[in-house]
Amino acid sequence: MASIRRTLSPSNERHYQNGNQYSVQSPSHKLVLNGKSSSLLYSRKNYISRKKLFYRCLVFFVLGFVLGMAPFGGFDDARSSDFSFEIKPPVVNVKEEMKDVVIPRPDNVVVNSVKLPGSGEEVQGKFDYASRKLLIVVTPTYNRALQAYYLHRLSEVLKLVKSPLLWVVVEMNAASAETADILRKTGVMYRHLVCSKNMTDIKDRGVHQRNVALEHIEHHRLNGIVYFADDDNIYSLELFESIRSINRFGTWPVAMLAQSKSKAILEGPVCNGSQVIGWHTNEKSKQLRRFHVDMSGFAFNSTILWDPKKWHRPTSDPIRQLDNVKEGFQETTFIEQIVEDESQMEAVPPGCSRVLNWHLHLEARGVVYPGGWLLQKNLDAVISTT
Repeated sequence: MASIRRTLSPSNERHYQNGNQYSVQSPSHKLVLNGKSSSLLYSRKNYISRKKLFYRCLVFFVLGFVLGMAPFGGFDDARSSDFSFEIKPPVVNVKEEMKDVVIPRPDNVVVNSVKLPGSGEEVQGKFDYASRKLLIVVTPTYNRALQAYYLHRLSEVLKLVKSPLLWVVVEMNAASAETADILRKTGVMYRHLVCSKNMTDIKDRGVHQRNVALEHIEHHRLNGIVYFADDDNIYSLELFESIRSINRFGTWPVAMLAQSKSKAILEGPVCNGSQVIGWHTNEKSKQLRRFHVDMSGFAFNSTILWDPKKWHRPTSDPIRQLDNVKEGFQETTFIEQIVEDESQMEAVPPGCSRVLNWHLHLEARGVVYPGGWLLQKNLDAVISTT
């Protein structure tokens, strides 16, 4: 077999007609060339990937900006939207927490300790759930020298009485601004009424003022205990707390200062426990009365006025005080419309062992003021500027 060999020229260069020179490089030279080309190729690829990453980030930024500015709702909706938040306490299952608690009485519960869920602390004290009757205190008043003093003194006692309490103050002919101002500042729930009667036809103004209050109670069907408290009497706080326990009619003795101002007398019931068995009286002119009691010495259930069927009253005529009877007989004629005899009365307090209010008859009449002083509307003493 014939073999053909091509011999290489001593020179590694070949000359072409166009004058270009092409050199054939050695393997080592080729490796160096390939290294340079690979580095250039890597840098070019890295440049292209960074460029693509930049464009991608730019596209996502523009897309997010457009979506953020897109009006998915109207501007009015955005304005009206409530972005506020509220932190609500955890829901506590009261039935589950209180299933082991035993309540002995529904009206007055004493709890030694209460453990609040999640707090780890115990609260000790008394929770009074007893429902109390409404006290309806009726006070007739009129313009005179010590009216402001009397109203302030009575209001200070009423403010200490546990609620609910309603103070019904009745004036003659018109509600004076001075009395209204006093009542507003007392802090006691009140109603300011007016008795519009002709003064020339009135024998006892207090009778008609109390009748206005009775009409108001009957018309509005107020449910509570009615008590006639004149503004010039003196009352103990225990009295108002005691009359809440009255069922129908309760009475108690009243200490009174005699007309001579030299001695005190006691007028009211003689009691045996909670029963009324007799009466205290020292005035011969009043021995003909059926019930010897002062106007501030009794209280009664208001439902007697507007619910006669409940109390089995023989007639449905309105219960009112009478002005056409002899002085001192207004109390007994009024009580005779509420009860039949002493068996329907209750002693307050049991046994009538304490005097709870006083009627002293200390009204200032014909007060002489120093020269240069004037009495403005019978409420305030002011010095004259002339």
